[in-house]
Amino acid sequence: MVLSKTSSQTDVSVHSTFASRYVRASLPRFKMPEESIPKEAAFQIINDELMLDGNPRLNLASFVTTWMEPECDKLIMSAINKNYVDMDEYPVTTELQNRCVNMIAHLFNAPLGDSETAVGVGTVGSSEAIMLAGLAFKRRWQNKRRAEGKPIDKPNIVTGANVQVCWEKFARYFEVELKEVKLRDGYYVMDPEKAVEMVDENTICVAAILGSTLNGEFEDVKLLNDLLTKKNSETGWDTPIHVDAASGGFIAPFIYPELEWDFRLPLVKSINVSGHKYGLVYAGIGWVIWRSKEDLPEELIFHINYLGADQPTFTLNFSKGSSQVIAQYYQLIRLGYEGYRNVMENCRDNMIVLKDGLEKTGRFNIVSKDDGVPLVAFSLKDNHSFNEFQISDLLRRFGWIVPAYTMPPDAQHVTVLRVVIREDFSRTLAERLVLDIQKVVHELELLPPRAVAEQHNEVGTNGRVVVCKKSELETQREITDVWKKFVSMRKKNNEKMSGVC
Repeated sequence: MVLSKTSSQTDVSVHSTFASRYVRASLPRFKMPEESIPKEAAFQIINDELMLDGNPRLNLASFVTTWMEPECDKLIMSAINKNYVDMDEYPVTTELQNRCVNMIAHLFNAPLGDSETAVGVGTVGSSEAIMLAGLAFKRRWQNKRRAEGKPIDKPNIVTGANVQVCWEKFARYFEVELKEVKLRDGYYVMDPEKAVEMVDENTICVAAILGSTLNGEFEDVKLLNDLLTKKNSETGWDTPIHVDAASGGFIAPFIYPELEWDFRLPLVKSINVSGHKYGLVYAGIGWVIWRSKEDLPEELIFHINYLGADQPTFTLNFSKGSSQVIAQYYQLIRLGYEGYRNVMENCRDNMIVLKDGLEKTGRFNIVSKDDGVPLVAFSLKDNHSFNEFQISDLLRRFGWIVPAYTMPPDAQHVTVLRVVIREDFSRTLAERLVLDIQKVVHELELLPPRAVAEQHNEVGTNGRVVVCKKSELETQREITDVWKKFVSMRKKNNEKMSGVC
């Protein structure tokens, strides 16, 4: 959600050139108009404004799916008017969600019997899924402490400083202290040893990330489980683990099947995953799976009957669309294990192409790992003349949306660019992106460096440095010389690349 603000004060009306065929009067920008307008005009006005949005396919900042097959698009549109919460009215949709929960639980190696059903729920994304999992941990911890006659006023959760902001939201909204393991140079995920050191009797769980947002790296959940098991046996505590697999949950089972990170580890009690990331569904679907019924306190589940039948519900919201649940089921049966593996392997291959192309330029350090979420995080080897934020800004001229950001504490001095490789990002696009990055870097090299200010220093008679501003003429001459070199170089490059290809 974006907090609303009237950012543009230059004009309080919305205008549309082509809509003037239907309506001549402008519309108020921040108030509902008094009169109706033709549907054609409403469409044209909105369509004209939306043209200025970025191209979702070129939005390399986002992990979220931006392409699905036309057949699935049809299913989505056919269910666009179904409210998922009306389970009695739409029993088949409810059944499809239950099938998805069980498929994902088996994918995560939940210890289920042949006839046993999985415990989980569909959400609007991993943020809601994490809130629900956190509430379950907090309630179980409170119940245990009450039974022991101990205070319940200081719960905490241990994470790495690289966690997504939804963990900070959970801690603040539900009054849980967030204890973060700081990062360090060259190690941009949670250190399991330091995490376990921070665990105390008030820790409701330790959250491990399978696919860091910052560099795609998988945290070592197996080592965390082993260290925490040892500490639990020494202290008598039973501190559990939650795995935030928002990005990696639909990757690891298919291309790293031997990696132990899921319910194969006894302390892992719940896992969340984003269906709208590498689950390959449009934005608006997430999942949270619990190891067993005992891990989800019954008092958190509500039962309603005013929609026609008894319906258990454990969500933060109520009404939501059915389309994304149906789309997730489509992808699971359409692709199957083989299809998901092919998609993830292809993403990984394209990631390697992009990484190799950037390394060959000799200008970048690769911060991401080959094993993990298919993305490339990279930083400049030399950022004295220009920085990663400038590269990000200039890439937008070519249509690319590539974010630049600083790492969390204690690695905040490191700035990186990040490219997320999704299913619709091809090898051709990867090669084109490398070329465009090289063009941007070359242009930035020809501009005056940031360190060159519009002033020069002289030593005074007393030995002190006197700062003298350059004259306007000196500054103009310097800028003119730089641009002459820039234009000359562009002409030479254009002559070299003028052949037909």
